Amino acid sequence: MPESATRPSDLAPYVRILGRGPGRSRALTQDEARAAMALILEGEVAPEAVGALLMLMRFRGESAAEVAGCVDAVAATLDPAWADLPVALDWPSYAAGRSRGAPLFLLAARLVAAAGHPVLLHGWNSHQNPAADVRRALPGLDIPVVQTSADAATALEQGGIAYAPIEAIAPRAFDILRLRDVLGLRSCINTVLRMLNPAGAATSVQGVFHPPYRDLQADAGRLLMRHRITVIKGGGGEFERHPSKTVQAFGLSGGEVFETPAPALWDETRRLHEAEDATPPLPELWSGAARHDFAEAVIIGTAGLALWSLGQAATPVEGDALARRMWEARA
Repeated sequence: MPESATRPSDLAPYVRILGRGPGRSRALTQDEARAAMALILEGEVAPEAVGALLMLMRFRGESAAEVAGCVDAVAATLDPAWADLPVALDWPSYAAGRSRGAPLFLLAARLVAAAGHPVLLHGWNSHQNPAADVRRALPGLDIPVVQTSADAATALEQGGIAYAPIEAIAPRAFDILRLRDVLGLRSCINTVLRMLNPAGAATSVQGVFHPPYRDLQADAGRLLMRHRITVIKGGGGEFERHPSKTVQAFGLSGGEVFETPAPALWDETRRLHEAEDATPPLPELWSGAARHDFAEAVIIGTAGLALWSLGQAATPVEGDALARRMWEARA
């Protein structure tokens, strides 16, 4: 670590490492990234230095070690009570997705929770149209929004599922996330928060928009010694499966990186969200008051991958079959 990094407000050594120029710059190590992010989270560094560091990482392309180090730094700021929650499945939701449709993955998460696998959803979603708004959909699905770990513990005990806004879990990290409005580009914090897993669940499911991030998040998970992570290129960047396509699931299982195909379970070729094909309100889909075959295939396929990730099925195909039985018996 650079000697001058001991100065509490000095990001300059890390900016120099990243920005020295061709042949001289390099990525930060995990320890360096942890130290740099810790300084940023303390809020004592110049905003110009924060922007320089984040954008240099963005320009170079963040490494798995940088992501892991930043996750370590954010995790160190959390209320330790979050890690005591009885969560089986960590489900981050940080996609923007201006063209997204209804957040069908919320019904998949609720289906998994109803099967006895407590789910903690967490995130923040910007630039979404009303139909795609995750937080707007939660009350109608009886998924409580929690502001504290105590609230989350109560919600998980009562219904097996809760949604925690990232600004409640890690407010300073949320401030860094909002810098996108100033800088005009996403930064490593988007990936870091997907990897955060505040409750320390043994299993995490994650969606990405850009395929290269599947490997990045799996590699970062290995450095963080995570047990099980499943990452897919999902609808608008969410963990939401397109049932008309074979989806490649990347991730980490027992410390080993894997790649497994999840075959299509819908014969028709179509986009995941068709503007002219309105999805019924999510509460009506859940209750059975409305039916929509394609939307239900999205829900079943997404839940199937989550159940497979949890070890409830030997293959994604078996996970789909289990999810279908659960969906049909949900009443």
